[in-house]
Amino acid sequence: MLNGMQKIKSNSINDFSKSFMREGFSAGLIEMAEKHPEIVCLGLDISKSVGVDKFKEVFPDRFFSLGIAEQNAASISAGLALSGKIPVFSTYSTFISTRSLDQIRVSICYNNLHVIIGGAHAGISVGPDGATHQALEDIAIMRSLPNMTVLCPCDVNETKQCLISAVEQISGPVYIRYAREAVPNFSNQDEKIFPGKSKLLKSGNDIGIITCGTMVYTALKVAEQLEKNNINASVLNLYSIKPIDEEATINLAKRTKKIFTLEEHQISGGMGSAVSEVLSQNFPVKIKITGINDSFGESGSPEELLIKYNLDEISIFKSILNFLDEY
Repeated sequence: MLNGMQKIKSNSINDFSKSFMREGFSAGLIEMAEKHPEIVCLGLDISKSVGVDKFKEVFPDRFFSLGIAEQNAASISAGLALSGKIPVFSTYSTFISTRSLDQIRVSICYNNLHVIIGGAHAGISVGPDGATHQALEDIAIMRSLPNMTVLCPCDVNETKQCLISAVEQISGPVYIRYAREAVPNFSNQDEKIFPGKSKLLKSGNDIGIITCGTMVYTALKVAEQLEKNNINASVLNLYSIKPIDEEATINLAKRTKKIFTLEEHQISGGMGSAVSEVLSQNFPVKIKITGINDSFGESGSPEELLIKYNLDEISIFKSILNFLDEY
């Protein structure tokens, strides 16, 4: 079986061009700003890297450059929201979720303010920047905050739709997690996303793969190889981690009786933990939670790091086969 997996080719499912998820964040932000004059944007030194530099070009009077000051950005955003604005800011997700946590918790979440936060450069695929810049704990932190909505898009199109949803469907704080590296842009550009919902991308009865973010496309590739080995897997894109789609999660567990979760995040407290919380209370089944196992990242290319931490296609394929063999 593994020999077949090692022969995966890029065109084994539809070929998709790669794009940077920040382009979706930028496109959604500008589109919403044209409709909502109350939207303002705060830049934190790396505006181009996270995709908000184009906002400054289109709306220079609504852009505020703060430099490297994440705590200030959160506090100022709270004040702007209290004044009737919809502030948006973005920087490295590891700095947002840890360095400015106090201000986000007390000033933004406690007051349930409509502030949109872009957690960019998430996961180990940040690559050479290393452990200090790789956000592996941000989902756990953000989903534990009262009033916070946590969205984790899979590509450029979905990142744009998350931004649109954050403006038009949500009235409280929103955290949108997205990666730095270019990823296959495979979702429907016109398909809206809804807080508390998910997308079933492939249906099968042998095992349910629940995933989010950059791992969604990887899960689809693995599911294709499983099918070649007579294993029919479902793939659920859980882009809304909080609120979570309980109905879809439970229904998938009822149909497959085995759930495999996959994320570019610590196992503890992440998306897999959220899935386990739902199923343990509603429909207990065998679950294999896959992610970073209580470890910091390190410097390396994204491809090297995914292999090292067993989040590449071959490692995931093997892990699923072992999981199925156990049960």
